Amino acid sequence: MKLPNKATIIEVGPRDGLQNEKTMLDTAIKIDFIRQLKTAGFQEMELTSFVSPKWVPQMADAKEVIAACKDNLRNLVLAPNEKGLDRAFDAGSEDIAFFVGVSDTFNKKNINRSTRESLEQLLPLIEKTKDRDSFIRACFSTSFYCPYEGKISEDDVLSLCSEFVKAGADDLSVADTIGMASPSEVYSLFSRLKDAFPDVLLTAHFHDTRGMGLANVVAALQAGVDRFDSSAGGLGGCPFAPGASGNIATEDTVFMLHQMGIETGIDIENLLDALDIIEPHLHKKILSKQYVLHKAAIKNS
Repeated sequence: MKLPNKATIIEVGPRDGLQNEKTMLDTAIKIDFIRQLKTAGFQEMELTSFVSPKWVPQMADAKEVIAACKDNLRNLVLAPNEKGLDRAFDAGSEDIAFFVGVSDTFNKKNINRSTRESLEQLLPLIEKTKDRDSFIRACFSTSFYCPYEGKISEDDVLSLCSEFVKAGADDLSVADTIGMASPSEVYSLFSRLKDAFPDVLLTAHFHDTRGMGLANVVAALQAGVDRFDSSAGGLGGCPFAPGASGNIATEDTVFMLHQMGIETGIDIENLLDALDIIEPHLHKKILSKQYVLHKAAIKNS
């Protein structure tokens, strides 16, 4: 099995993981959570989102979070539109993520625009961001399956990714939003993406809705991918993707990679300590394999 020696983990828990949390979290708790995560060794993290507080009230404190947590590492924030981008720049953010759904129907359900309309809106924002020499991440939801349209064509994914690469995206985060992709499908799509865009960072983003998340990580590794989004505690989901449970859990992903001899630079114990900070404030318990073992060890000590 041909595998990389190292892999980069992009921690998305503070943004993707918490944005749909039912319990409104105090800003101070989020800041403590992020700061503890940073002690685990993450070089790249999604910290927050500059979306409308009306639609995502959990992210209303984005400016305060950035002010408290920004450092010289890659601190990604989501900017859904020009207003959000301006707010991100005003807060001092320089690492920007833009999102689009490959599925037209999903995109319309999510932001009331077709994929083509989103592309036309985002391309000028990418140009504006490039003018600042900022890091640009393009995130593609429903890259394998859509809850409304079913199977997504690989050609459609490559075509949309190509538009963002031509516009200057530095990183392509390609997501199995509803956790339906199989390892063979993952290997096929990411092999094509690696061949098509050899000079752009390529990140795999998996949900564990049907229990295939870690198997898909291995398939992506075999396709040459060495960057993975994951969420501490497996937090997250998507309100516009019925049945989509959380992202793959960072602690389980890191443990598996380390057992495979693939270095990540992540300290699992410090990561688990971050979950100890956030779990008491969540509406449900964290059930990742490593965290359950961590809690049991504390109970039995």
